[in-house]
Amino acid sequence: MIKNNKFYITNIKNIIFFGESSVLKNLIQINNLLKIKTFIITSTDQSKNISKNIDFRIFNNIDKNCEKYISNNFNIEQTLFISLGARYIFKKETINNFLLNNLVNFHASRLPLDAGGGGMSWRIMSEDRIDNQLVHLINDKIDGGPILQTEKNIFPASCRTPKDFYEFSANNFVKFYKKFITRIQNKEYFDLFNQVNYLGKYFPRINTKINGFIDWNLQSYDLANFINSFDEPYEGASTLLNRGNFGTLFIKSAHLHGGEVPNHPFMSGIITRHDNKWLVVSTKNRHSLLIEKVINSKGENIINNLKVGDRFHTPYKLLDSAKNTRVGYKSNGLSKL
Repeated sequence: MIKNNKFYITNIKNIIFFGESSVLKNLIQINNLLKIKTFIITSTDQSKNISKNIDFRIFNNIDKNCEKYISNNFNIEQTLFISLGARYIFKKETINNFLLNNLVNFHASRLPLDAGGGGMSWRIMSEDRIDNQLVHLINDKIDGGPILQTEKNIFPASCRTPKDFYEFSANNFVKFYKKFITRIQNKEYFDLFNQVNYLGKYFPRINTKINGFIDWNLQSYDLANFINSFDEPYEGASTLLNRGNFGTLFIKSAHLHGGEVPNHPFMSGIITRHDNKWLVVSTKNRHSLLIEKVINSKGENIINNLKVGDRFHTPYKLLDSAKNTRVGYKSNGLSKL
């Protein structure tokens, strides 16, 4: 609840998670230790990622049926509602009048600088090395509500792929969550810190197979960051080869390499040396890429089928489509907006 520009719950008994999370079991364990009951409300698509050992209910919208279920089973004044990447649109009336402003969202980056989706991929592209755990009230603007608590850390140098970043951030999130919930249980009041709108920026969600086509005309640093941003746990940034019937290929384990002779823009994408376990691929400027994995549609690493002089290339129509197509994730899964 909100009073005198402060957020509080005087006697928390329940926590309802909207959505799902890779660390859901950890969060439930923390709630159990604090003797707070947990329940999950999720969408059809997100329910596929939740363990069968965890109880949940599926609602694809926060509608009258969902509200009836909540009001019949929980005391709203004693319940904290938490969005974990939920695929719902929370209307102002629902937030204020039904949920009594007891609705928060955890966001693993600095707001308002990194609002929206796409998560770690955008941040790898922009070389953002600060992990920021943040919890804010949800209002009717995307990631726009007042901030309640925040904590920063530096991603270690070993973080290179989205998987690396996610694992480090998830570990910090669990610790941060416990601190926040403990403060709630101790009946602490949280000052509301409004976000500075003139500093904000928003990036939309992206999908690897739709938006991850490689533009070999990028500068070498940007090219390496782009490829790494679609690495594990995703399929990999994609491209084609200028010979054979290999189809779409997915590049992983790419490293920026400065130990070769200078290149020319027309050389970009050419395999200049095959070092058995990796390829040396030219870029448009002085660096090359060392590529360890070239994955075909069957999930096979076909690096041994590639030859010196082959060129990776991506047709302009695919690059145009990658930039022109905006994706979203609704309750039933991926959609094009």
